[in-house]
Amino acid sequence: MDQLQQLKQHTTVVADTGNFLQLAQFAPQDATTNPSLILKAVQNADYAPLLSSTVQAHKQRPLDQIVDHMLVRFGQEILKVVPGRVSTEVDARLSFDAEATLVRARRIIGLYEASGTPRQRVLIKIAATWEGIRAAQVLESEGIHCNLTLLFAFCQAVACGDAGVQLISPFVGRIYDWHKKSAGAAWNEAAMAGANDPGVQSVRAIYNHYKRHGIKTEVMGASFRNTGQIVALAGCDLLTIAPDLLTQLQASEAPLQRALDPAAARAMDLPAVHHTEKAFRWALNEDAMATEKLAEGIRAFAADAGKLDALIEGQRA
Repeated sequence: MDQLQQLKQHTTVVADTGNFLQLAQFAPQDATTNPSLILKAVQNADYAPLLSSTVQAHKQRPLDQIVDHMLVRFGQEILKVVPGRVSTEVDARLSFDAEATLVRARRIIGLYEASGTPRQRVLIKIAATWEGIRAAQVLESEGIHCNLTLLFAFCQAVACGDAGVQLISPFVGRIYDWHKKSAGAAWNEAAMAGANDPGVQSVRAIYNHYKRHGIKTEVMGASFRNTGQIVALAGCDLLTIAPDLLTQLQASEAPLQRALDPAAARAMDLPAVHHTEKAFRWALNEDAMATEKLAEGIRAFAADAGKLDALIEGQRA
């Protein structure tokens, strides 16, 4: 078996792309999108008709509503290919506004349901800020399941677990990026690979904590830079992987062993951890990597959301 087939024996494989025309060759269970991936997709000639038809059908509506219609349209196309769930993201510019996040999330789910897609097949993707986590807690109570993204710190994972969030996406590659840049010339790529990769270690710590304490929130490693990071997390609940890395996994028949195991985690001596809002904000502040990468990620997604707005405005002019 190739490595992708081996990985699927231990982990649910998710495709990290807005390019739904690519999906079938990898046979993923789920798919995830984000503003950057959708922006990239709509600039592809293959998707130009989808963008144009969606904008024309709703051109009289406010801009934010057109955006949501387009996101849902992409999600619908993805769900024709994957048997499981699609993650659709709330505008990153609302990351510190719980009420506005609730409004957008409910509207997105409403659009999916109006099109005949049950809410069980959709995850609303929200940045793992304190406000985002609080919004997700309310949405989960309404049967709207969430994927908390831009997750870099253990305290974010703790808060998501306490909030009963369906799924979290810790960003392996961006954690790796920060530590590599911080180390500069002292970075030893070989020594920091695989199980020693700081992004891999972050996900392992979260996974073990959740399994040890019976927290039901699913852990989905995300943002990979190489297949070594993926192999080192085999056994994680889910892994969302970009098409280029899925292709590399398909091309290799090297042995792949389970690296994360729930039974082993349940036997670990790990203390229970909970955070008040003040404790959460302090723990996040104390983690320079997480603070910087969370802010950077929100800014980048917000910038791409703005570019998407401009594209849509150009279409309906």
